[in-house]
Amino acid sequence: MLRIKALPLLQTHISCYPLVAQRVHQLASIKHVCVLAERRRQGLLYPFSSLEEHLSSQVSQEEFKIFHPSLEELCQAETPFTPSSKHSIDYSTSAVRIDHVPLLKQPEVCFMGRSNVGKSSLIRALFSLAPDVDVRVSKTPGHTKKLNFFTVGKAFTLVDMPGYGHNVPRDFVEMVKPYLQERHNLVSTFLLVDGGAGLQKVDLVAVEMCEELNLPYLGITKIDRTRQGVLLALALQLRDFIKNQTSMCFPQPILVSSVQFSGIYLLKCFIAHVTGNLQLNAKQS
Repeated sequence: MLRIKALPLLQTHISCYPLVAQRVHQLASIKHVCVLAERRRQGLLYPFSSLEEHLSSQVSQEEFKIFHPSLEELCQAETPFTPSSKHSIDYSTSAVRIDHVPLLKQPEVCFMGRSNVGKSSLIRALFSLAPDVDVRVSKTPGHTKKLNFFTVGKAFTLVDMPGYGHNVPRDFVEMVKPYLQERHNLVSTFLLVDGGAGLQKVDLVAVEMCEELNLPYLGITKIDRTRQGVLLALALQLRDFIKNQTSMCFPQPILVSSVQFSGIYLLKCFIAHVTGNLQLNAKQS
């Protein structure tokens, strides 16, 4: 089993994306989730819980609870995602080549995925407590053609990578691989998979790069509009793929929805932990 690796101004920019006015989501803070009914609360905090009753008795539920922080730890993980006068969360810059990326010392995480899988909307959900952060969301596939950097105070940096697949930049591999290979402060890569379509051949581009470069990565399944039966089959498929065909992928995929906000708190906790901003119970490390 992989061990989670623990390590010790808003700028206006010209883009082809439409600027979407952001508002604070009603579930942005975990304190709003805690007052909900038990079943609803569990589904938001631990999305796989809604699928457990459909699991075969031959499938161990523990395989989907390898990373299972407590409610207290989920609450603590909200701290780095909450802006303050001394802790700003901002879009920083964009880059098209490795020699254009900013020189930053703090831990870094990056998000990869097929074009239009929902990377930008997921990042906007992660930054829901900082709605002024300029995260551009487009309905047109392939519009993210640069590495977009977001600084979260001195805690960590989050990078939105160009999408692959439809309308992918011709130099996608030449643009992304040097970054993955040379970015020494990169602590984890997050690979988004469409919950409706499942793991596609083009997703193997990202998988192969991470495996070849021995980079820790985590599979994230976007479940915004996915039926439970399809989702359960996909979760089991991903579990088998990770177990049998990868060596650097964290063994538990995380289910997230930027629409319902399920799994967002769990993902925040994972990010806070791998960037060294949250010490978890020894059971989780």
